[in-house]
Amino acid sequence: MDVRPFRPHDLPRLLDLTIETFGPFYEDYFRPLVGEVVFAHQHGHWAQDYGALVPTLHDPATGKYVAVAEADDGSIAGYVGYHLDLTRRHGTIAILAVASALRRNHVGTALCERAFGDMKERGVEVVEIGTGGDPFHAPARALYESLGCTGFPITGYLKQL
Repeated sequence: MDVRPFRPHDLPRLLDLTIETFGPFYEDYFRPLVGEVVFAHQHGHWAQDYGALVPTLHDPATGKYVAVAEADDGSIAGYVGYHLDLTRRHGTIAILAVASALRRNHVGTALCERAFGDMKERGVEVVEIGTGGDPFHAPARALYESLGCTGFPITGYLKQL
């Protein structure tokens, strides 16, 4: 596996991978949890939202970068999008997605380590990375903790009126 910088021709596969990765959360977990009205209001167009977001993740002129994990066969194993605020010496992992067949093979670890290393080289002192507290996101929490990240509880509530 090679972790390399984003290339423009990666974009369609990154979008497909994003939808493949997060679709089960939105459709199988979040929708049944909150019901149709709240789901439609909060994330009813989640796939289209990613369609708008993913092309904006890599913009070095504004401190946004994407690193791509490419498998030995040339397929994309995963990617990480991150951005830097060098004034604050702060970095944020905006998104991490790994192909389902390659999870638990240290792809996420390699991607995070690449992003952390790049951030450190650029002067970042603190990195922020977030995920959900639900069962779907348990593997992400375990990954971030294994990388030495410190979690803290945040609770959000939604209610249909």
